[in-house]
Amino acid sequence: MQHYPSQLLERAVDEFAKLPGIGGKTAMRLVLHLLRQDTRAVETFGQSIIRLRQEVKFCHICHNISDTDTCDICANPRRDHSIVCVVENIQDVMAIEATQQYRGTYHVLGGVISPMDGIGPSDLQVQSLVDRVRMGEIKEVILALSPTMEGDTTNFYLYRRLVDTGVRITVIARGVAQNDQLQYTDEVTLGRSIVNRTPFQAGG
Repeated sequence: MQHYPSQLLERAVDEFAKLPGIGGKTAMRLVLHLLRQDTRAVETFGQSIIRLRQEVKFCHICHNISDTDTCDICANPRRDHSIVCVVENIQDVMAIEATQQYRGTYHVLGGVISPMDGIGPSDLQVQSLVDRVRMGEIKEVILALSPTMEGDTTNFYLYRRLVDTGVRITVIARGVAQNDQLQYTDEVTLGRSIVNRTPFQAGG
């Protein structure tokens, strides 16, 4: 059992260790690093985290993280607002944007359907996507979810919800390997997968 010379140190290490991918040893290194920094630098670090939690917004259109009620992508008149790319999370938006191959807009679901994890359609931003499509401006919906069992299940569910709207429904090309997370796919492969998207086939 780790013996700490200070309860303040122990408390800080415990908090850092709660972060994903951070073990006890890494947490200790991070805390000791902060202790070596100038007080003002640490205060700036802490305030940036507090402000992030208190002030960050989610775009009321696409649910992407934003500093304002409407994100820069949805507010940009140079984007093609007739095309919506459906992604699982905000990291996927960043990954696709990095390819510089896509000029449409996005819709962040906030996850994928996963009965094993207790996540159903009502836990995701599905209805707001359907509502956006039914408004009539959108001509194509690109399903850009990770090619996992959960991603494919979600693709099929979205297809069933949108097929009667008449909107074109496509899926990214399978240049992304099965079971790969979209955000970890290299930019060239991901960019080609967006450009070479194909019509969604409900049976495959």
